[in-house]
Amino acid sequence: MSSPIQRILGILLTFFSLTLLPPLGLAIYDADNTATAFATAFTLTLSIGLISWLPVIRPRREMQLRDGFIIVAMFWLVLTATGSLPFMLAHEPELSVIDALFESVSGLTTTGATVITQLDDLPRSILYYRQQLQWLGGMGIIVLAVAVLPLLGIGGMQLYRAETPGPMKDAKLTPRITETAKALWLIYLSLTLICAVAYWAAGMSVFDALGHAYATIAIGGFSTHDASLGHFASPAIQAVAIIFMLLAAINFSLHFVALRRRNLRIYWQDAECRLYVSLLSLVVLGTIIGLLLTNPGTAWQTNVSQGLFQAVSIATTAGFTTAEWHQWPAFITILLLFSSFIGGCAGSTGGGMKVIRILLLFKQGMREIMRLIHPSAQLPLRIGDKVISTRIVGAVWGFFALYVASFSLIYLSLAATGLDLITAFSATAASINNLGPGLGQVGSHYADLPDISKGILCFAMLLGRLEIFTLLVLLSPAFWRR
Repeated sequence: MSSPIQRILGILLTFFSLTLLPPLGLAIYDADNTATAFATAFTLTLSIGLISWLPVIRPRREMQLRDGFIIVAMFWLVLTATGSLPFMLAHEPELSVIDALFESVSGLTTTGATVITQLDDLPRSILYYRQQLQWLGGMGIIVLAVAVLPLLGIGGMQLYRAETPGPMKDAKLTPRITETAKALWLIYLSLTLICAVAYWAAGMSVFDALGHAYATIAIGGFSTHDASLGHFASPAIQAVAIIFMLLAAINFSLHFVALRRRNLRIYWQDAECRLYVSLLSLVVLGTIIGLLLTNPGTAWQTNVSQGLFQAVSIATTAGFTTAEWHQWPAFITILLLFSSFIGGCAGSTGGGMKVIRILLLFKQGMREIMRLIHPSAQLPLRIGDKVISTRIVGAVWGFFALYVASFSLIYLSLAATGLDLITAFSATAASINNLGPGLGQVGSHYADLPDISKGILCFAMLLGRLEIFTLLVLLSPAFWRR
């Protein structure tokens, strides 16, 4: 391993070990039996980080783009492994190695799929740790490191380009990449705090408010209760969740620009945001109409509130639930599951293929139709007043091709493990889109799946979180040629 890679991995692991201190403190305060597990996990993670960092504390060469891809992929693999230690070592819940790894991967990739049941009976330290994992993974711990590493003499642009979601990764909010990362995290932290206060004001306890704010802004979907947000049976809490899920699924760059210019019209002027709102409105409308037509015995207010909440939650890939939506009529469940393929905007914490890619694919398809009608016409592809380069269009088509190929292989692999087709398809969609809850056998949890299926889904969740290219590029022989 080259010294820049080893050095940065060591630093990042050292920083990650510090995030084990809050749940450790909570375990000590509550005097539960998880304190030893968190103390052991903290010691192991810190030791591995320091052992990796200290021998190469002085850089011998500059970090290259190749190093950035290796660091991002390796760090997520190492991070999810070390993140599974508390689950593996704790007596509550008693998880196998694969279950502990699955829960860690699901948390850090903000997928929200879980193998843990009876959440209401678990120690608060474990519940807090699950929520915190999602919050750390929401914007990507690498982006946080981009703001810190330059202070240690390490450039971060290579990491930012490898980690940041969306096709337009070279755009920066500020002249320096460090300031860009800091701006993103300031917005992320501010939204989290405001969301937590709003949940508390709506009736949650401080513990639940903070935990659900972590998962809401990260668009993760983990909850401290088995019934998710349905546990609270509160329209006010559901309203808070809907508002902040919508905000978290919008490009954080737009939040930054809108705040800096103090102009809310920035959101509507953005083509991706307009399409996001339009598509989400159609999904909400279709879900509500579907429930009203198929559940005539249920009060219309209940159909409207449940339809609105689940449509926003699934379409943004948050995965919170207030009802057993996987048991709704087929049209509604398929509509909701398909909406997760689109997901949130680029530069947000949402999953899926991202709205901007869907917009580019549609515009490219329409341009090809126009070329058939007018073969000699020059037809630049525009979004708003910007002409999109052929490189970006090619990258989007490449992403889409790899997405379809990866989805198909994972789907077939799950079917080969013995899962029925509905479960295999929805589990693949829920994992690669970082959604969480699926249909069939994975409607409520993933605990009953075979271990090999859980391993395949761990890979799918990482593939979706790193948006296909970052992980698959390491499997390309050309990447390793000098």
